[in-house]
Amino acid sequence: MNNIGVILAAGSGSRTGLSTPKQFLPLGGKTVLEHSVQTFNNHPSIDQVVIVTAPEFMERVKAIVKENGWSKVTAVLAGGKERYDSSLAAVRYFADCPDAVMLFHDAARPLVSERIISDALKAMEQYDAVDVAIPAVDTIVQCDREGTFMESIQDRSLLWRMQTPQGFRQKTIEKAYCIALKDHNFTATDDCGTVLRYLPDVKVGIVRGSERNIKLTYADDLSLLEFLLSEPER
Repeated sequence: MNNIGVILAAGSGSRTGLSTPKQFLPLGGKTVLEHSVQTFNNHPSIDQVVIVTAPEFMERVKAIVKENGWSKVTAVLAGGKERYDSSLAAVRYFADCPDAVMLFHDAARPLVSERIISDALKAMEQYDAVDVAIPAVDTIVQCDREGTFMESIQDRSLLWRMQTPQGFRQKTIEKAYCIALKDHNFTATDDCGTVLRYLPDVKVGIVRGSERNIKLTYADDLSLLEFLLSEPER
């Protein structure tokens, strides 16, 4: 079985409010990107890793790969404007490997653990698509589109907060996007959402994530990540 880690690192990180894209921000003596890639590169069940980044960052990422000597990183691919463009770049790169297991991971989640990766790969023995998620602990309300008033309160026991990695058979995610791209109303920020919408017969398994596996979105998140990095995972 070919297990592939796909690190999505094409974002500009505009919401951080910083001039440096978030995947290149320093964290514990490394960049955020290095933490994410290192965990996949070191995982014994990951066969290869590809990094998808913006065209203007490709040489920078290649230099980071060389500096770290990551033996499993086989390619640095150019992503696109939308997140799904980056996913598609990896899907198409492995077009000749339809049965490969692809784990798509946001570079901005630098504290992904070996345990999460292992559990995702294990779940892929049963499912053709899996998502890493954690149960919602807050009450979730549905509002109107403008966010001015509450419409309903969702059943919290049924709600989970999605993380990454998200896993797929290459042929499954390729088929989902093949159908999606023919839909003129297609919009997506999430690969699992594309499978749910366009391949409704495919069950998406759930893998328990971690509160440590947070996404760097705002500048203040760096402080929390630094703290979590200094604390051993329990």
